[in-house]
Amino acid sequence: MVRFGREKMFPELNHTWGTLVSGLPDRNAPEQKKAVREIRINPVVPAESVLVATARGMRPKKEEPPAPHDMRPFVDACPFCRGNEAQTPAPIAQVPAHGDWSLRIVENLYPVLGADRSTPHFAFGLQQTIEGYGRHEVIIDHSSHGIRIHEMTEEHLALLLSTYRTRMNELYHSDPRLKYVLVFKNFGPAAGASIGHTHSQIIAMPVVPANVQAEVRNSLAFFQAGQRCIFCSLIDEALTFEATLYDRGSGEIRRKINVGQFVIERTSRFVAMKPFASRYEWEVHILPLAHAADFLDSSPEDLADLGRILRRTMERLNAVLGGVQYNYFFHSLPHGVEQGESTRAFHWHLEICPRTSIPTGFELGSGLFVNTICPEDAAERLRSVVLPSV
Repeated sequence: MVRFGREKMFPELNHTWGTLVSGLPDRNAPEQKKAVREIRINPVVPAESVLVATARGMRPKKEEPPAPHDMRPFVDACPFCRGNEAQTPAPIAQVPAHGDWSLRIVENLYPVLGADRSTPHFAFGLQQTIEGYGRHEVIIDHSSHGIRIHEMTEEHLALLLSTYRTRMNELYHSDPRLKYVLVFKNFGPAAGASIGHTHSQIIAMPVVPANVQAEVRNSLAFFQAGQRCIFCSLIDEALTFEATLYDRGSGEIRRKINVGQFVIERTSRFVAMKPFASRYEWEVHILPLAHAADFLDSSPEDLADLGRILRRTMERLNAVLGGVQYNYFFHSLPHGVEQGESTRAFHWHLEICPRTSIPTGFELGSGLFVNTICPEDAAERLRSVVLPSV
């Protein structure tokens, strides 16, 4: 049986983890491949867990065709298309600054947070509020209406990622009340995109989101226990770790863990990995190979390589899903927390969450994500996609 370092940090999980591992099915047995049922604990945030239940994927359901995608480069009614600039607020920035632009940043006309008015903090008994101050901006990713991430050039993706970094830095320095800047992208109706033209969003907020706080807190606890970044440890395991797990009583093989079984793509600076406890069937995370806590510290060379692996990862997802709708978002070290050891403990990353299903009552009521495809099997399918050589 393999034990992991997190047991020293989270002793309450020792019994649970041991029970799960000792009862794991043999992934290599063909007759069991279609009947995996196990609860996986998120190694970074142990309070979060995922139920992998592959039998659920075989239940009767109506097959739905892939969502249609508008491939047109220009749409008359689209406010984000080049030539329709009068339909959006004046640009905060655009690249290039004059002439035909490649991308633009504008204020969101329907912001979730804003600086237009100040609402004081309110507290009455258990009822409390925090001022809804912040910024909400839209980055129009490309002048072509229907282009998708995997169809953009690597040079353009490097420009887009550089724009994310620059604008995040500007927002952090614009107001000390802003504690966290989140960059995210919704693509497709299933992911909540209300406009078909490719775009990303930036929200600067006066609080650090609870999920980011949990990642920072737990990665710091792991670091303090062993002076090691948990994300670096996960990368090392994915690239170098293999093991055979045996049943305590019979000695039969329960599971073989192979080197690279969670790895989707690797470049000189980044790795795209399927999380062990994937919340979504086709979820992929991209992390820098070298330890880095803050996305803002990325070099131009980093961003060029990130654009390369992002493009190839999205091409794999699109090939497997026949048109992928997704959310992606960056988790970087908050600027509103004490840096200190957190810079050595936390590791920034990009999470890509394809939307192939909607949460059920069980998931909403229990807080337990249900994944109907084994992450190892999903990773294998994504790796098997043959991409054009570049």
